[in-house]
Amino acid sequence: MRVAPAVELTGNQRQALEQWARGRSLPARQVERARIVLLAASGRQDVEIAAKLGITNQKAARWRARFLEFGLAGLEKDAPRPGRTPSIPSAKVSAVIDKTTQERPSNATHWSTRTMAAEVGISEASVRRIWKAHGLKPHLVESFKISNDREFAGKLEAIVGLYLNPPEHALVLCCDEKSQIQALDRTQPGLPLKRGRGQTMTHDYKRNGTTTLFAALNAADGKVISLCQERHRHQEWLKFLRLLDAATPAGKQLHLIADNYATHKHPKVQRWLGRHRRFHMHFTPTSASWLNMVERFFRDLTEHRLRRGVFRDEEELITAIDTYIDKHNEQPKPFIWTAKASDILEKVKRARTVLNNIQSV
Repeated sequence: MRVAPAVELTGNQRQALEQWARGRSLPARQVERARIVLLAASGRQDVEIAAKLGITNQKAARWRARFLEFGLAGLEKDAPRPGRTPSIPSAKVSAVIDKTTQERPSNATHWSTRTMAAEVGISEASVRRIWKAHGLKPHLVESFKISNDREFAGKLEAIVGLYLNPPEHALVLCCDEKSQIQALDRTQPGLPLKRGRGQTMTHDYKRNGTTTLFAALNAADGKVISLCQERHRHQEWLKFLRLLDAATPAGKQLHLIADNYATHKHPKVQRWLGRHRRFHMHFTPTSASWLNMVERFFRDLTEHRLRRGVFRDEEELITAIDTYIDKHNEQPKPFIWTAKASDILEKVKRARTVLNNIQSV
């Protein structure tokens, strides 16, 4: 008769196996494997272990061998299995990936699961599984714009420096206009939210005027100074600058981050800034409004108050905006900038290299 290899346990191994063998919350398979090894360590052969535990000889031999090779870790999980043979050859999978990333259908801008399935001769579900396994999403497209500003690096470093290392005895204010905010009223009243049904709103609307919101977000504490105006010319921008001058402590220097809109550089604005030396303008690079953190506040305002709002006139719209900002200022929360200028510049450099290669081809 063949003699099974002996099992010798250390003190720690025996203690762990005895705990597993008595365990009530452990998986049954782990408890059974612990008992197999303990019996094997007591000198029992695989036939005896199988008869005592009501299992097959092969099972007892398998877990004896697994313990001798991998120790306790070999008893906690099943051994890896080869799995079934893939029904789709690797060449077919490669063809799906290549067509998805390098080709387009003759009558469309991108592939769908059905058009790809018809093209390569497999099922739609198989195409979906291949795309998911390789992270391919042909139905999605992401927008981008690389700034062509020749002073991009300098402007970027100046603004990011204000965010990460703000100057002492100064305020950093992110300023911008949200223009042409429409006072929209729905043509029919919608139904309210209820159990099993979402809120309803008509797809069409009535325009009841517009307003422009001038806002300055304090980068330090998140508070917002705002002013609603009918238009957004240099006259309204000057009025907003005077509001900032009156609403902030006189002894503080003001660093304003704004975009390159012509209104912000009007000669009359320049003369006013020349008379008010505590104002320091920092303009974002062309096509880089994402550097201005007030845009994040505008996004929240649109999402939480404007997009699903119903306004019968401009006054009602302005009241809603002012109420939202007042509520925000009661418990302001600043947006924290974490990206370093060097990291952004490196990413832009890579993007520009790829873009230039595409254009050259």
